[in-house]
Amino acid sequence: MKLLLPAVLLFSIQTLHAQPNAPAVLRSEFIYERAPFPECHASTLAETPQGLVAAWFGGTKEKHPDVGIWVSQMANGTWTAPVEVATGVQTDGKRLPCWNPVLFQVPKGELILFYKIGPSPSTWWGMLKRSLDGGKTWSVAERLPDGILGPIKNKPVLLPSGALLCPSSSESPSWRVHFEQTNDWGKTWQKTAPINDGKEDGAIQPSILFHAGGRLQALCRSQKSGFILETWSDDAGKTWSSLAKTTLPNPNSGTDAVTLSDGRQLLVYNPVSPKPGQWGGPRTPLSVAISGDGKTWQSAAVLEDTPGEYSYPAVIQTADGLVHVTYTWKRQRIRHVVMDPLKIR
Repeated sequence: MKLLLPAVLLFSIQTLHAQPNAPAVLRSEFIYERAPFPECHASTLAETPQGLVAAWFGGTKEKHPDVGIWVSQMANGTWTAPVEVATGVQTDGKRLPCWNPVLFQVPKGELILFYKIGPSPSTWWGMLKRSLDGGKTWSVAERLPDGILGPIKNKPVLLPSGALLCPSSSESPSWRVHFEQTNDWGKTWQKTAPINDGKEDGAIQPSILFHAGGRLQALCRSQKSGFILETWSDDAGKTWSSLAKTTLPNPNSGTDAVTLSDGRQLLVYNPVSPKPGQWGGPRTPLSVAISGDGKTWQSAAVLEDTPGEYSYPAVIQTADGLVHVTYTWKRQRIRHVVMDPLKIR
């Protein structure tokens, strides 16, 4: 499907560097040019009956008490101005920072916004809000049960059983991955034990992929190894294999992935190997990789490759078959990219 770009958005398009798969990228734009906050991070995307919705956290800087959750909708081909829909204001008036929103559209139902509140990732707790009109208005915030954080960065997936499987993790006392399930859209929960002890190598922020035969694969951010880590489940996410290194470099930076409607796996990540002795590296370039089996990956596109931070991607495939990616652009703005997966070879 060919997308016609409204003239009002032309100023925000930037030409991507020439590459073999550049035709797969149909559109690249900023969700906003100006906002009432200087920094932003950790975007998320969902397709609603009313159209695309994006959310992220924004404020003075990450961890600052004024950081809240901001939302924008795609309306007639244009993103609406960002609106703050959640803050960390407590009953005693004290304000705490918000973190890592995650959107999920319930089939024929509400739009759920998961997010975190707390002084730091090691002390935060899970929250959610609900919208019945595609993100224009929101319910009163609900605190998740103690020990339940919700999807920690990347989107949950709906299992054939109807359960919502949430990829989650904790950062205290170490970086450990676990999974949470809800059968009633966030009212009640079940939780697995951590699948790693976080001692040899910590892991957080999994994303879940579907494979033939009902197998699930989760790709995780690694703290120390310098590579994305993977784990597999053969029982609908109840138990998972030990974490193992993939061949995909990871500079201790967030990733996201999605299973396409044709069965291929698509990953957005920073393909950077940290220097020996270091646990992190530059968050550029930001690239797309494609795989037929979740094991062997090939480069598909480069979204950014200039100096700066391009990080924390979110990726979904919409009903029309197109792939949408959002990510942090230098902590100043959120960029939105549209790709045609049929043009990825």
